[in-house]
Amino acid sequence: MKKIFCITILTFFLFYILGFPEESVQAAAFGLNLWYEKMLPTLLPFSILSYILIHSGLLDNFAQKAHRFLKHLFPISSAGIYPLTAGLLFGFPLGSKITADLVLSGKMSREEGQRLFCACNNISPMFIGSFLLNETLQRPELRLATYLILYVPPLALYMIWNRNRRFRSSADKSKKTASMNFQLIDAGIMNGFETLAKLGGYIVMFAILAQMTTLIPVSSPVLKCLMIGFTEITNGISYTAGQNLDFSLAYPLMMAYTAFGGLSGFAQTASMVKDTGFSMIPYLLIKLLATALSFGLALLLVHTL
Repeated sequence: MKKIFCITILTFFLFYILGFPEESVQAAAFGLNLWYEKMLPTLLPFSILSYILIHSGLLDNFAQKAHRFLKHLFPISSAGIYPLTAGLLFGFPLGSKITADLVLSGKMSREEGQRLFCACNNISPMFIGSFLLNETLQRPELRLATYLILYVPPLALYMIWNRNRRFRSSADKSKKTASMNFQLIDAGIMNGFETLAKLGGYIVMFAILAQMTTLIPVSSPVLKCLMIGFTEITNGISYTAGQNLDFSLAYPLMMAYTAFGGLSGFAQTASMVKDTGFSMIPYLLIKLLATALSFGLALLLVHTL
């Protein structure tokens, strides 16, 4: 069944590219532009630095000290502090990539990694503050409220899910001397470019797929916004903004797309963690619950404005 589904999707994809070459090129150009202007300059440096920090051991001592305080507030090991922080500050999909790197390097247990990447893989504050609030909605005054709406639900769900668990990292048991050399830096650079190249490919493919959904004969503009937004969030946000929907509806819809991350985000995340053997089912469930909570909180907010 899975094979038949994949073949069907790829066939439709091919026919669309052949039948609508101009639209396909425009969608691919949009995806490449998004990757080049937004993701490459922001994620590449952090991806390189993350690889170096993890494999050099430079973060271990600091993480262990910070863990003494955070362990009373959040069910996490010392190794999990960095991916949790990076996932919130630098954005998707670095949270999942860093978690996978820590598991593969032996510094984090697979069980903690399986659970943590479900909560630390979120859209970056820079994307939310600049593209969504400033450029699209022109409502920068909602920045703090929007951050709370998008980031509190996944963190709260993680705490509820792991309220009775205590995680320990292998870094707690065996202290290694931190070291860094040019060989490690070279490996970090190559790893960063490989990661961003993969993300670029996914962004282009799903940009075309989002463009394909506009051809589906759906009369309801809200339903079409949902279809496009849950396929690829940037296209969904732009399309929703162009439908002249009332802000009380457009804002919650955009919060739902952003909280979920789109099918494009799901595919990118699966690519980042494929070598760890993580199941994507818990990730999907957490994302769906967080999406529902963010949508509900956004509705409450717009009715209080």
